[in-house]
Amino acid sequence: MHTHCMTAEELVANVPIANENESHTKNLFLRDKKHGLFLLSVLPSAQVNTKELGKMLNLKGKTNLRMADPALLKENLGCEPGTVGPLAIANDTNGNVTIVLDAGLLKKSKIHSHPLRNDASIVLTPTALQEYIAKTNHEAAILEFEEKIGSATPSPKSKPAPKEQQKKKTQQKQEQSKKQSGKKEGTLLALQWEKEKDFPQWYSDVITLSEMISYYDISGCYILRPWSYKMWELIQEWFNVEIRKLGVDNCYFPLFVTQDRLEKEKDHVEGFAPEVAWVTKSGDGDLAKPIAIRPTSETIMYPAYSDWIKSHRDLPLKLNQWSNVVRWEFKYPTPFLRSREFLWQEGHTAHASVEDADVMVRQALELYRKVYEDLLAVPVVPGYKTEEEKFAGGMQTTTVEAYVPVAGRAIQGATSHNLGQNFGKMFDIKYQDKEGKTAIAWQTSWGLTTRTIGVMVMVHGDNTGLVLPPRIAPLQVVIVPIVSKKITMADISSYCEGVLEDLIKAGIRAKFDDREMYNPGWKYNHWEQKGVPIRIEVGPRDIENKQVRIVVRYSGEKTDMPADSLGSALVTKLEEIQNGLFQKAKTYRDEHLVQVTEWKDFVPELEKHNLVLTPWCGGEHKDWEEWVKTKSREESLASRGEQEEDERTATSVAAKTLCIPFNQPELPPGTKCIASGMDATCWVLWGRSY
Repeated sequence: MHTHCMTAEELVANVPIANENESHTKNLFLRDKKHGLFLLSVLPSAQVNTKELGKMLNLKGKTNLRMADPALLKENLGCEPGTVGPLAIANDTNGNVTIVLDAGLLKKSKIHSHPLRNDASIVLTPTALQEYIAKTNHEAAILEFEEKIGSATPSPKSKPAPKEQQKKKTQQKQEQSKKQSGKKEGTLLALQWEKEKDFPQWYSDVITLSEMISYYDISGCYILRPWSYKMWELIQEWFNVEIRKLGVDNCYFPLFVTQDRLEKEKDHVEGFAPEVAWVTKSGDGDLAKPIAIRPTSETIMYPAYSDWIKSHRDLPLKLNQWSNVVRWEFKYPTPFLRSREFLWQEGHTAHASVEDADVMVRQALELYRKVYEDLLAVPVVPGYKTEEEKFAGGMQTTTVEAYVPVAGRAIQGATSHNLGQNFGKMFDIKYQDKEGKTAIAWQTSWGLTTRTIGVMVMVHGDNTGLVLPPRIAPLQVVIVPIVSKKITMADISSYCEGVLEDLIKAGIRAKFDDREMYNPGWKYNHWEQKGVPIRIEVGPRDIENKQVRIVVRYSGEKTDMPADSLGSALVTKLEEIQNGLFQKAKTYRDEHLVQVTEWKDFVPELEKHNLVLTPWCGGEHKDWEEWVKTKSREESLASRGEQEEDERTATSVAAKTLCIPFNQPELPPGTKCIASGMDATCWVLWGRSY
């Protein structure tokens, strides 16, 4: 057993090996869209050039080896980042992973490696390791890797370099390593990846180190820890108040739906068919008929609507439910953004006229805009979906679209649908109108998911961790006492508790961190990673001066403020922070939203991580929309020297329509569609999307 070590560098530094003929391992889990997954176990000093690695492995065609995400690591090798070692290959029971060993490593007398945990190492001979791998039905590829200059670990007897020279060498090595890997310097408490250099790894780092997510042993399913679930509760609390103002009641319908019901609406089921999960067994026996787990609830709820709605007096019927949904995604899953099970609210209403239904659709969408902009401080673009992108089986779909900085991608925030009378006809939702005639109800459905949380993380987070807008923060203020030999926790507690009481009276979600096993520096780092908007520091001088030190998370601003009436002062400060975060995100988004009127400029603007607004011949032209997707993908891949992309990727280089914005710029007469050359009828917003 030894201290937790996430990287080979930390192992070498914290768990030294006296015998220079023995070695730790450095382990990399790589993915290539065309050639699959690779587990590399090499000397800590080995230099791995992923561009050359494809040639060394004799992989045919273009290669693009890069670090695989934690979800793939968990799914294929059953371990978390920082615990990988060659022994993990035993968990690859489907043979998806190729294991690669460093010839230099096999020349050592003994090999030290993680046994799927990073607080221990197991010692093997090279022969024992190769026999172990063979028993897992894998054949290791053995390659020669060059060692980094100056990276060999000196033996205990070697003469140490002068201090200044050694310090310079260490700095050079750290800088070289940082440039090659995109990793940050720091301890295990700090993020290991930088947002600007490896966005997917950074995102995974943030949501795990901030204690939002834990990975689960079923791919695409995740544990929402209390820190993230509290955010979802805050959204629920706000949303419930607002929908009650609109006359919407909460309810709950079953999780399961029969095959007959699910398949009743043809277009609807075709839209969801690839993602439907089925229950086929009960105990040891097969069910007489398979039962689907809800991908959405239209077909579950609407037979009940048919029973309940008989007269115009029964309308409108406005219901909402908070539930979980299962959609067995084929694409690579990402926590919050694209998972096989997620939480959401889904509203379902029935009306006597299409006009009333339209009003409901826009009211729901306005609530979604407020969730993003007023709670999460994320700017969105409201608009209509095209015919190609609208909800399966619906008449019209509206949406709010967000933009993710650095990644340069759009993401659908939430949707609200006018279903027309299609489902009413299928499920016989008929009633007697005021004239005594039989009529079919007009319906809407609208939904918001835990994706909201992931979008907020990606938009505001930085290289320290989460940055939380105050309205969505589980804790808005944390009080950290500065304890020393001169002042004990007992001496400082009463002052801090008085500050806490004042904050709570002002309606602020606050905590006094009085844990004595952690020093102030550790607490600063911990709460910064978790994104708490304001930290209050209290030391002997603050008590003497009847003040506190305020530190703002998103800006780093530090201010001394009087302890008297601090609660009311911080209420104002929290509003300033909320508004500041929104304006910062909006400014960045607006700088990356451009208008393009000629095709030659379209893909180059996408390559700059921009959203692109273009003239369009109308949302009904599915053929030209597909043309843009195909053409933009081809041109983007060509510009990168690539031939194809993984069909399972959730982050294609192709452009897709995001929405036809409600707020339309002026369209001069005679303006042509960017794709078809026909007369344009509107502006449409495009982007690469999650």
